[in-house]
Amino acid sequence: MKDLPQGPQGRDDFEARLRAIGAERYHDRHPFHARLHGGDCTPDQVRAWVINRWMYQSRIPMKDAAFMSRVEDPALRRAWRKRIEDHDGGVTEGGGIRRWLALAQAVGLDPDYVASGAGIMPATRFAVDAYVRFVRDMPLLDAVAASLTELFAPRIHAQRIEGLLAHYDFADDSSLAYFRKRLTEAPEDVKFGLDYVLTHADTREKQDAAAAALIFKTDVLWAQLDALWHGYVEGNIPPGAWRPGEGMAR
Repeated sequence: MKDLPQGPQGRDDFEARLRAIGAERYHDRHPFHARLHGGDCTPDQVRAWVINRWMYQSRIPMKDAAFMSRVEDPALRRAWRKRIEDHDGGVTEGGGIRRWLALAQAVGLDPDYVASGAGIMPATRFAVDAYVRFVRDMPLLDAVAASLTELFAPRIHAQRIEGLLAHYDFADDSSLAYFRKRLTEAPEDVKFGLDYVLTHADTREKQDAAAAALIFKTDVLWAQLDALWHGYVEGNIPPGAWRPGEGMAR
């Protein structure tokens, strides 16, 4: 006898399943973050992290624009476009992207060099581009589910602020403005995204797909840190990636 298809999990059980993915797989558990937050990174390792994380930061509004281009529901578009505004900001008052470049300058890098994307590791580029393609091509529910790593982001931002302030001379209110702002932005984003996923994943098949999408996103984040560790902690910098001394502020 064939196994009968499983019915959907209840809303609370499914939410617990999603949260368990973060508890096991979110990149706050990566040893690079322990090194960074504990004050054990060299200045050049911090710079390498800032440069490579820029690839992810710069693509967030692009992946959200790709998502919105497929959304026919105006209410969903209205809710989602806040994410683009948070990162791109206005003409005079920049959003998260401009705040990230302020961090780049604080650690001694030329913001124009960082914004150019020069020196990004190949693995970083592949991982981030894969995320953009995922959001562009996969079902809308899967794309929203992939964004739910924001469930776990406030904790890591708080750890980062505390650790950087304690251990690094460049850290102050201005250089860490990106992380402080995300403490309030991320919970707003994820409240909507979580409700959307819990409501629309109304079959076991959809729930499984949403959980797989969240796992994929944690893999994207983890892979970027694996590349940093291999390149700048173990000293295996790949061709074309940033090398200490390049792109420094004058």
